Amino acid sequence: MNQKRIAIFGSTGSIGKQTLEVIAAHPELFVAEILTAHSNESLLIEQALQFTPNMVVIVDVTKYAIVKKALEGKPIKVFAGEEALEQVAAMDCYDFMMAGIVGFAGLKPTLTAVENGKAIGLANKETLVVAGDIVMRKAKENKAAIIPVDSEHSAIFQCLVGEHNNPIEKIILTASGGPFLGKKPNFLVNVKRDHALQHPNWSMGAKISIDSATLMNKGLEMIEAKWLFNLAPNQIKVVIHSQSIIHSMVQFEDGSIKAQMGLPDMKLPIQYAMAFPQRLKNSFPRYLFDKPNQLSFDEPDMKTFRNLYLAKEAMEKGGNTPCILNAANEIAVYAFLRNRIGFLEMTELIEKTLEKINYISEPTLEDYFETDGEARNFAASLIQL
Repeated sequence: MNQKRIAIFGSTGSIGKQTLEVIAAHPELFVAEILTAHSNESLLIEQALQFTPNMVVIVDVTKYAIVKKALEGKPIKVFAGEEALEQVAAMDCYDFMMAGIVGFAGLKPTLTAVENGKAIGLANKETLVVAGDIVMRKAKENKAAIIPVDSEHSAIFQCLVGEHNNPIEKIILTASGGPFLGKKPNFLVNVKRDHALQHPNWSMGAKISIDSATLMNKGLEMIEAKWLFNLAPNQIKVVIHSQSIIHSMVQFEDGSIKAQMGLPDMKLPIQYAMAFPQRLKNSFPRYLFDKPNQLSFDEPDMKTFRNLYLAKEAMEKGGNTPCILNAANEIAVYAFLRNRIGFLEMTELIEKTLEKINYISEPTLEDYFETDGEARNFAASLIQL
């Protein structure tokens, strides 16, 4: 395996930091070529000094001078601004993009990389939630490999290796249930930010942790899976698996089910995507069968956790509806993290936004960007500042 040049878009986030850990563990196989961050200039500088990439991008232009000065004398090019993300994504100096930017902001650079035929490790699910039809079509046109990094989609991808000619009957996405599994609305109405961030199994960033607590994360994953694996909505099922050992399953037309298992550690799907089709030896902790364990499965409570229901409805309706859902959710999570709205009010805000924004059955890329802006503005107008 030749050394791969890795571009990490979102290097200071949870996925980005763990990607760098994998690179550090396999320096003979991977090199960090590009690092980008939104506004965490101190960590970006620290990463750049350790890994000496070809270039770095700080999106927040007010931090450019700080980064530039700190890396003065180093063979590292420094760029700033959102446009720089797209420009760097179009360059020929890297082989593989780890798409780890959180939210809608990851769409443009990822799409640019796809249009340039780059291999993508997709950790940004919102890219496919918002514009999955366009992204997957362009990936096919440009022969750009998209390898999922979300643990659930990585599991499905792994289960499908060698099964090219065997049709899928359904996929089963497993959900931990988050920190409020089994709770009812009378409990959730009083939930605060810090409690919602305490995921029982996974160590994740703030946004995805809140999405997991509301089950919106699983709803977004349903929409992502539809596009990644070319599925109809009725071929996608969610089950609660609180132990997070089985990361997802595929059921084939003969009724047999393949599952991918392992301890909850995002470095495993990150490493798998980067090294595909090879599997690399590592020292990650192993699941032990010599201890008494129980693997349980239950139906999700969509009546209490209505975000999952709303996402399912958006997936079935299609068009620009998932884009509206995602935009409203990003505003809702942002407001909740700043104690502007309550836990259950996030769902109310999303539902009102879905009712308000006009439906487009076959949106263009421009329609998606306009829809995103309209939905964000309307959702923000519902919040008491």
